[in-house]
Amino acid sequence: MKKITPDPPDTDFSRHDPDLEAQRLKQAADRALDFYLCPGLKQDPGAARKPSTIFLVDPAVDNETLLVHACESLASASIMASDLAGFIDGSQRNSLLGIQQVIMLGELAVNRVLDNLVPPA
Repeated sequence: MKKITPDPPDTDFSRHDPDLEAQRLKQAADRALDFYLCPGLKQDPGAARKPSTIFLVDPAVDNETLLVHACESLASASIMASDLAGFIDGSQRNSLLGIQQVIMLGELAVNRVLDNLVPPA
């Protein structure tokens, strides 16, 4: 009949070093604390962040074109939020109108930057 559990490993307790044991215990505790208390340290902080390439903005596009596109996108989002608020009642309507106002303020800020870049003729 085969033995299911293996024999325990041979250990020589005469070579037991309490300083090494304490150092290894401290390292293990530090790793555990870092894992649970500092989740940002899991990744290498020196590693460069690689953006997703699913949606990629052409790096050759100039700032004015990007700002115009951002302004148009914010204007569309503002209109969609305003239209949707017409179908909702109560506190949810107020929240959606607040979001619409924040979008509109972003649109105004982008418009100001565009005006600063290219003054109106």
